[in-house]
Amino acid sequence: MAAIAHWTAIAFYLATTAVAAAALTRKQQPDSKLLLSLLAGALVTHGISLGHTLFSPEGYRFDLLAMLSLISWVVNFLLLILALGRPLTLLILIFAPIGAATEFAASHTWGQVTPHQQLSAGIAVHAMLSISAYSLLTLATLQAVYLFYLNQQLHNHRPVGATRLLPPLQSMESLLFGLITFGQLLLTASLATGFVFVGNLFEEGPIHKTVLSMVAWVLYSILLWGHWQLGWRGNTAVRWTLSAFAALMLAYFGSKLVMEVILPHV
Repeated sequence: MAAIAHWTAIAFYLATTAVAAAALTRKQQPDSKLLLSLLAGALVTHGISLGHTLFSPEGYRFDLLAMLSLISWVVNFLLLILALGRPLTLLILIFAPIGAATEFAASHTWGQVTPHQQLSAGIAVHAMLSISAYSLLTLATLQAVYLFYLNQQLHNHRPVGATRLLPPLQSMESLLFGLITFGQLLLTASLATGFVFVGNLFEEGPIHKTVLSMVAWVLYSILLWGHWQLGWRGNTAVRWTLSAFAALMLAYFGSKLVMEVILPHV
């Protein structure tokens, strides 16, 4: 069952990518029912396969590849929900193949990864809040990169064919700050539950992750304050978004990469 779901999910993701790419090549909107149905099929089968990946008789997997697969699932799920009311073909084209790649990679591990045999309810809540925050803020970052590209094209008076596949600039900017706002709320909750339920946040191993996560929280807070109080938008908002996201990704994936991939081979 797990193997069938695994390969079916990859096939659905690749079919979704093909439909989105064909639309982008023609500079036309795709058949939205077909595109979203394929993405929904990928999410259902990916979710089944992911359940077997994350939960095993040996315990729970929280290694780098398993978490990448989970985050890509959440991001694609959010895209599916958002795409019900907005043309987000270009973002789907970016994340559908990432979903296929991470689903494939999650069947392998790097280094010596020992599944967690026990997981308290508090730590489980903390983990899910963290994953949700990272997923929303990942979407926000892709949104920021697109806005930067679009602003540069408009500033240079160049036509941008891909704009036909996305909402107007003002709507995209509103969506960006909506994603950042909700992502920041989830990040706040993640940090709070971490302080309550995780007892070793400031020990030698996790301290880098804790400090960098707090740096990211401060940067996102400054960005939102600047937007609401000073009217920050455009490239200023993009720079702050990218800086905060860099700190957040270093906090999570950087620490996992060092602990699970680099150090075991040193």
